[in-house]
Amino acid sequence: MTGLDPVQLGLVESLNRPGHNVTGLSYLSVELAAKRLELLRELVPKATIIAMLVNPKNPNAATNMREGRTAAETVGQQLVVLNASTEREIDTAFATLVQQQIGALLVGSDPLFVSRRDQLVALAARHAVPTIYESREFAEAGGLISYGTDLDDVYRQAGIYVGKILKGAKPADLPIVQPTKFELVINLMTAKALGLDVPLHLQQRADEVIQ
Repeated sequence: MTGLDPVQLGLVESLNRPGHNVTGLSYLSVELAAKRLELLRELVPKATIIAMLVNPKNPNAATNMREGRTAAETVGQQLVVLNASTEREIDTAFATLVQQQIGALLVGSDPLFVSRRDQLVALAARHAVPTIYESREFAEAGGLISYGTDLDDVYRQAGIYVGKILKGAKPADLPIVQPTKFELVINLMTAKALGLDVPLHLQQRADEVIQ
């Protein structure tokens, strides 16, 4: 299972015909940057500048930035990319964000950011920066909003594939599965602390609203 493009990584020949006796699941993460940006703009329509936090050491960093910039250009949004690959650099990125008076933040998909979610959520709260994240763990930790692949459904699909292989199916003949279920989580407590009114239609679309 990977959040990176398995074809681009050279793991498989194509999503439909993996080859190399390899198959699995590819959960969309970077590709959801446009939707996350759209949601953030709904929550903070007055933000003239939005920042995107990226780990430059991630193999998918270039794709992450490209997707974010393309999404921003499509809606005429000014986007600033901030880099961080260590705990200290995350602190520095937020200092830059505050100095430049950036109105909101989109945290890119990266294992480092997941592992440092408490730090990210605390910094966003301390500096009153509306922030969107890739998974529900961030919203549950006090983050404003998250949007990403429903990982429970991904794990269920993984179990189905394991069953097929155990019954004799060849991995190379099984297409790479991509997710079809996504989840939106909104933390109303955090929104209130930031002085944000979450539109009712957005709350109704959410898979979970944390009161």
